[in-house]
Amino acid sequence: MKTAVVTGGAGFLGSHLTDRLLAEGYSVIGVDNFITGNRANLEHLKNEPRYSFIEHDVSKYITIPGEVNLIFHFASPASPIDYLELPIQTLKVGSLGTHNALGVAKAKGATFLLASTSECYGDPLVHPQKEDYWGNVNPIGPRGVYDEAKRFAEAMTMAYHRYHKVDTKIVRIFNTYGPRMRLKDGRVVPAFIGEALKNEPITVFGNGSQTRSFCYVSDLIDGIYKLSQCDFHEPVNIGNPIELTIKEFAERIVRLTGSKSTISYQPLPVDDPKQRRPDITRAGKLLGWKPVVDLETGLKQTIDWFKSRV
Repeated sequence: MKTAVVTGGAGFLGSHLTDRLLAEGYSVIGVDNFITGNRANLEHLKNEPRYSFIEHDVSKYITIPGEVNLIFHFASPASPIDYLELPIQTLKVGSLGTHNALGVAKAKGATFLLASTSECYGDPLVHPQKEDYWGNVNPIGPRGVYDEAKRFAEAMTMAYHRYHKVDTKIVRIFNTYGPRMRLKDGRVVPAFIGEALKNEPITVFGNGSQTRSFCYVSDLIDGIYKLSQCDFHEPVNIGNPIELTIKEFAERIVRLTGSKSTISYQPLPVDDPKQRRPDITRAGKLLGWKPVVDLETGLKQTIDWFKSRV
């Protein structure tokens, strides 16, 4: 039986990835310090004999006992609220945490997969975003703590691949949604759903013309798992390329929830991207991957999950 380690294992994506790895026959070791992770995301695994957990801050030196075949480095604050409140921790987990996780991969001869982000593209001047686009990032803006942490993590990952010959992969994750998101994590899907379910005004920043694309979590995890099994080392975008404006998205949430909410327009945050949409050509060619869950289906499942938590 192969063993996988998932840092950030109690997070939204880390917990879904853990479920997929267990389904694929892996033994899984989760690592999390619960700075943004949630113990409830792992509650269903308490009697799973192939799952174990280490409570630890991966920004500090870590050793993992036994054989390890795969390491998924998913530890990081990932929502604007989190990384604006935890700027130093965000920078440390992207730099020191990535270094420590890569050190374990090197010592164990394990494959390493970095969870990077579409934020590496910043406020893009190229649309849609392909992996060879270097981005338009403000390194000293408030979002820079997350953007540059992930850009550094990618550079460190490629250095370990080139210099130490570690088998590395990099996934650039675009907007993802689904059950287990935190209701008040500052991201648009839980924010809009939470406000709609409470019939509160839905907060749209700017005039709502900025665009996003939304990938359901099962599709994302499928792409990430396939990438982990692939012999390719440069970044790969995983996301849904169907694009819509934030205003359109808010209106859809109101319709699907049957809410009485109106839209409240607020000033646009600093460095908020105007467009965000992945070019997934590389993922299609390399992995035979494309998203299969349509937005309506995914949102209904997500709304159902949030109904008992509002």
